Amino acid sequence: MPSYIAAIDQGTTSSRCMIFDAAGAVAASAQVEHRQIFPRPGWVEHDAMEIWANVSGVVSAAMAKLGIAPPDLAAVGITNQRETTLLWDRATGVPIANAIVWQDTRTDLLCRALAAEGGQDRFRGSTGLPLATYFSGPKIRWLLDNIDGARAAATRGDFLFGTMDSWLIWKLTGRHVTDVTNASRTLLMNLATLDWDDALLGAIGVPRAILPQIRSSADVYGTARGVLEGVPVASALGDQQAALFGQTCFSPGEGKCTYGTGAFLLVNTGERAVASANGLLTTVGYRIGDAPAVYALEGSIAVAGLISSAAEIEALARSVDDNGGCYLVPAFSGLFAPHWRSDARGVIAGLTAYVGKAHIARAALEAVAWQVREVVDAMAADSGQPLTMLKADGGMTANDLLMQFQADVLDVPVARPGIAETTCLGAAYAAGLAVGFWPDLDTLRAKWREDAAWRPAMASERRAREYALWNKAVTRTMGWVEG
Repeated sequence: MPSYIAAIDQGTTSSRCMIFDAAGAVAASAQVEHRQIFPRPGWVEHDAMEIWANVSGVVSAAMAKLGIAPPDLAAVGITNQRETTLLWDRATGVPIANAIVWQDTRTDLLCRALAAEGGQDRFRGSTGLPLATYFSGPKIRWLLDNIDGARAAATRGDFLFGTMDSWLIWKLTGRHVTDVTNASRTLLMNLATLDWDDALLGAIGVPRAILPQIRSSADVYGTARGVLEGVPVASALGDQQAALFGQTCFSPGEGKCTYGTGAFLLVNTGERAVASANGLLTTVGYRIGDAPAVYALEGSIAVAGLISSAAEIEALARSVDDNGGCYLVPAFSGLFAPHWRSDARGVIAGLTAYVGKAHIARAALEAVAWQVREVVDAMAADSGQPLTMLKADGGMTANDLLMQFQADVLDVPVARPGIAETTCLGAAYAAGLAVGFWPDLDTLRAKWREDAAWRPAMASERRAREYALWNKAVTRTMGWVEG
């Protein structure tokens, strides 16, 4: 009997394979970065063929470290950077252009044009999403409008669209599918029907012929070829939904925040899609087999990973007692939740001769926590339930100063699980459920362990004063891009 589950995490800056044993412990892992391509200001692209080569390499490397072969794997699950958009030729399997990354803002004018009728919330009732450069649908439209012959070929069904989960599943199995969590981030799927919506397709200008079949998050899509020959490909989850699943947030009201390239706070709302009046996204949290979909509210922060070395910036930031009156707002690709301002750009406010690089380092860390605070406030307003604890994961949770400051500004405890990189764990859990490697959600919930916790220690007066200054700095970012 196979003893392990593999998970592929195709992220914004790297691709990774982690292999888990039946206890949910990491048995082996391998990771490699890929290029970030910046053709013009505001444009961000990835080479999908480079990513596929890297994925194949890390899968082989992880199995080699453990000394196992594909027959030792019960299944493989996939988690991926969401919204990143790719079109490839159905016959040759070659992408027609680089993938347009979720951070890319080239569709700003298109989104404004679409919002001219009905406003930014034109499609929110059916999709749970505002019109923003973040999502896949306008990116597809841009590719079809700007590559010679692309629209005609797409309408014939010669081209295929996929987010990175679809691309990897297609390369592994030859099946053109996606899951409900990734589909819910396109502006093309109806949250009620969990299917592509003809009215949305017509309005945004995307032909149905290029779209993948929408499946559950925990489901056997096909059997892998090549490096994973014979292994069932049995789950797909957008990275933040995978983290929600890996943090075992299976009950309504349970939530997590992942700190990575961006920061993403999700709270489970059960089988009901809760509409947001406070700038949050209504999204699909996960779906297991034929069970009803579970929905979530999400706050997405575009930029959180401001530094390459958490240890280096922590030491620098700790060398001063505070930010020296300096506030950094990293609106490099606009502001995401709860503001949704694509015209915003990053600022450093409050600079004086007193402020040094240590103060700026501290302000960079604090910016992450303040952005999360904004989302938590919006989530409490939508749900009517204040947060009582935040489950935190991702690479930046290794920064104790940041985690303590996060607890301080939220005024609630912050807990880090034993496995901080829960995106892979969530994909593995979902794949394991799909093939019976693990029997049920209660079994998975029992595996969650706390590794560290931080409790609030900031005076309420200071918290209120600094939050007011943060919000003042945020207003300075807006309206920078005109037109």
